[in-house]
Amino acid sequence: MRRLVNGILLLDKPPGITSNGALQRVKRLFSAKKAGHTGSLDPIATGMLPICFGEATKFSQFLLDSDKSYQVVAQLGARTNTGDIEGEIIETLPIVDVTLARVKEVMTSFLGEIEQIPPMFSAIKVNGKPLYKLARSGIEIERQARKINIFSLTLDELATDTLSFSVHCSKGTYVRTLVEDIGRMLGCGAHVKALRRDRVMPYDGFSMTSLSTLEAIAESEGLSGLDACLLPVETAVKKFPAVQLSTSAAFYLRMGQAVRSPFPLDSTFVRLMSEDARFLGMGEVMSDGRVKPNRLVSTRV
Repeated sequence: MRRLVNGILLLDKPPGITSNGALQRVKRLFSAKKAGHTGSLDPIATGMLPICFGEATKFSQFLLDSDKSYQVVAQLGARTNTGDIEGEIIETLPIVDVTLARVKEVMTSFLGEIEQIPPMFSAIKVNGKPLYKLARSGIEIERQARKINIFSLTLDELATDTLSFSVHCSKGTYVRTLVEDIGRMLGCGAHVKALRRDRVMPYDGFSMTSLSTLEAIAESEGLSGLDACLLPVETAVKKFPAVQLSTSAAFYLRMGQAVRSPFPLDSTFVRLMSEDARFLGMGEVMSDGRVKPNRLVSTRV
């Protein structure tokens, strides 16, 4: 019997499984009626995969739009058709003059707002069909460049044929493409050998739970033990300013009406809180300063 579960799990996704595969295993463990992940990780990738249960799915877009950080190991000297180690090698190149100074110079050129062309092996849809399905059929089509932001790019280690670095980037960034572009500028080609996502904002410094740990908890403590691993729904949007509403204002807002804020607001979105500090949902600030409902949690939560 599936049950109503509300909250957010910070799953430490293992390698060798798709994000959806991980989601389905977690959903079964929790016996949850509704759950979804926020931002796919490639099968080879590990690390933070926030999974939203129940009412938390209403706020998943805020996590999809958030900044993320990765630890990356790039294999130098070869390009693959997928941009990572799972693909077929399509070109090998000599690793010449790849010095520490040269690598730092190249990495610096990617900082800030840049344009990036998404890879063919991606879930982006064209005419309703994911690009990766076209790529598997040997079809390559022109893709529009997208603006992304690389906030930081730090070299961790340069070995004979590998390059390890950490990157803090905006939504929409394809690390595989970043690695390929770095390899092209170095003149030796590159692809992702290992990838770990260690942060999805606002979950900076939060611990993750592995699938094996969840399975052990399910066996020893049952559903109550699993539920203790969940973060409150509100944590997904904690970066936004909070507005505490009176009981009457909360009532009218739940009826779909815009209400006056008790103080001026300079944010597009705000967290809506009741008089007793319960999370009501997200509000959108209108041009006249009033707040209208954006996404509200069920009165049951």
